[in-house]
Amino acid sequence: MPDTLRVAAVQLQSTADVAANLQQVRALCTRAVSAFGAQLLVLPENFAFQGAEADKRTAAESLEGQGPIVSTLRALARELGVDLIAGGMPERAEDPDRPFNTSVHVGADGVLRASYRKVHLFDVDPGDGHAYRESAATTAGAAPVTTTVQGAEVGLSICYDLRFPELYRAMHTARIVTVPAAFTAATGKDHWHVLLRARAIENQVFVIAPAQHGAHPDTKRTTYGKSLIVDPWGDVLAQAPEGPGLAVAELDFRRQDAVRRGMPVATHRRL
Repeated sequence: MPDTLRVAAVQLQSTADVAANLQQVRALCTRAVSAFGAQLLVLPENFAFQGAEADKRTAAESLEGQGPIVSTLRALARELGVDLIAGGMPERAEDPDRPFNTSVHVGADGVLRASYRKVHLFDVDPGDGHAYRESAATTAGAAPVTTTVQGAEVGLSICYDLRFPELYRAMHTARIVTVPAAFTAATGKDHWHVLLRARAIENQVFVIAPAQHGAHPDTKRTTYGKSLIVDPWGDVLAQAPEGPGLAVAELDFRRQDAVRRGMPVATHRRL
C-alpha cells in the first residue's frame, strides 16, 4: 500500500436527466484527474438520477448489463486510469418497483470490484415540509461491504447509513469509508459535519463524503452540499464550494498509523 492516496469527492446537482447527469460526471471526473492528479474518485448518491422516488424503476439497471450508467462508469474509470466509487445508483431488484440503492466500486481497468446496497432507508419527517419514504420505492440491502483501493481497505455506505455507527464498527478494519449522500438542507445544516467527523474520529478512518447540492426541480427538494474529506483525527481536509465541483485531498496513511498507535481504540474495545 502506498503512503499516500490523492482522492476527490465530486459534488453534483443532479436531475432526472440521466444523460445530462452522466455528462457532468464525466467532465468533473476528468478535471479531478487532469488538474489535481486524483487517484480515487467518489460520486454522490443519486449521481445519475435525482428524480421522483417512484420513477427510479425506469432508470434502474443490472450491474452486469450494458445500461448507460454502468457502461459510463466502467468506461470512465478505464479511460482515466483511476478507481471510481459511485453511489448510490438504482440497481434492479427482484421487486421491479423497488430497485436497490447501490454504491459500486469500479477499478482502473473498468472491472466492477464491489457493490453495496444501502441498508438503512430514509423514512423520516425532518420538518422541512417533505415526508420522505425511501422504502416505498427502494429495496433495502442486508450487509456491510468493503473493497480495496491500491491496497487500502475501503468501507462502503450511503447517506442515511451515516446515522448508524454500528455499520461502521462492522467495517473496523477499513482505512477509508465513503459516504456518498444527498443530505437534505434541513438536516445537513445541523448534522452533516458533526456526524462525518464523529465517524472519522471514533473509527480512526478517512471519510470521503461527496454530496448533492442545491435545488432539484424534479423532486422539489434542496440538498445541503458541503462535500467533505475528513481525516482520522476529525480534521476537515477539504470541502467543496457551493454548486457542482470538487473537494480534493491527499490521504496520508502514515498520519493515520500515528493516530492509531497513539490512541489504540481498536484494541480497547470491550463491547
